[in-house]
Parts: sequence; C-alpha cells; structure tokens
Amino acid sequence: MSTNLHMTDFYNTHKSIRLRAITAAFLNRRESSLQSTKPKKTVLVIVGMPGAGKSLASSVMNTRGIPVFVSGDIIRAEARKRKLKFTRKNLGELMLKIRKEEGMGAVAKRLVPLVEKANGEFVVYEGARSVEEVDQLRRKFRVVTIAIHASREARFRRLQRRRRSDRPRGWADFAERDNRELGVGIAKLIALADRTVENEDSKDDLKRRTRRVLQVVLKRKKSS
Repeated sequence: MSTNLHMTDFYNTHKSIRLRAITAAFLNRRESSLQSTKPKKTVLVIVGMPGAGKSLASSVMNTRGIPVFVSGDIIRAEARKRKLKFTRKNLGELMLKIRKEEGMGAVAKRLVPLVEKANGEFVVYEGARSVEEVDQLRRKFRVVTIAIHASREARFRRLQRRRRSDRPRGWADFAERDNRELGVGIAKLIALADRTVENEDSKDDLKRRTRRVLQVVLKRKKSS
C-alpha cells in the first residue's frame, strides 16, 4: 500500500513539474511573439553638407515631438571621454579617427542605444556622413534618409553669418571642411537619399518643405 502511495506521489510530482515546464514554455513563446510583433522605430536620417540647413530641418521635426540626436553631439561626447578640447581641429580629427579605428558606422553604433531608450516611434538623426552609418541603423530600425541640399555659395554665406567658433575663416577653410566631409562618404549618402529638400531660399521656405516631406513620411508609415 505504501509503495502504491509512493508511486502516486512520484507521478503527481512529475506531472506537476511537466505542467510548470509547459506553462513556462508557452509564456516564453508568447512573450517572444509579442516582442517580434512590436513595431520597429523609424529613424529619420537628415543628411547634408555643412551649412545646408540640417539643424533647421531637424528643429521642424522636433516641434512635432520627435527626439533629435546630432552626430556632432556624439563626437563631442567622445571627445569629453578622451579629455579633448572642443576645437574644430580636434573634433574633425576625432571624427576621422574613430571611423578609422572602428569602421565607418562607428558613430551610428553609439547612437543605437540612445534610439532604443528614446520615447516614441520616430527619432531624428541629424548629420550622418556615410552609407555605412545608415546600414548600421537598418540592422535595428526602419530608416528614411532625407537630404538637405544647397549650393556651395549659399552654404558658405550661412556658415559665415552664424558667427560660431567653428565657422570657416575663409573660402579655403570652407573647402577644406567640405573635402573632409566628402572623404567619409557623404556624397554617396546624399545621392542615395529617399527624399531631397532644396534650401536655396528663406528659412520659412525650408520649414514649409520639411513639414511637407515629414507629413508624407508619417502618412506612409501609418499605411504600411
């Protein structure tokens, strides 16, 4: 009799363990399924040469409540870690150095955790400089590239008017900065952009065109 009770207890215990295992497996599969159906965030990548109007375009998107991350801020954060002064020369050289050490997608790699923590479905990344950066982001997110285009003359005038510490001292300085940007592959990224916004006119014109493009992008996302 005791043997039968012992065997009954054994089978009941074994059955209980199996049920717990099956329940746990079901919950894990359900959680995994929920995670896989969670919509990907969309990164709106704003690209353009210095002085094209990237910051103004980004500010338009920011007024819609979309968080904005700037490549220059990521470089400055890295410079702070390395205890470098924020000079145009130091930041420019650091931009090239980390790309040489870690690959052309190095800045985007630093951006990924910031995007993951950001609230909302959309995020703006202002100042991408290479196709590799976009490829890095596409591994985790949906990406839409928007190029802001302006002539060299218009960009030079704007940079001079800014009166910032990193403004070009003259045309030669401006051309050197352009060449540095082109050296990391920005021309190809601009050429392959999903959308292009011209900026040869007033600030209000750029704002209006940016709002129009943003409206199209948001509408497409809702319908997809």
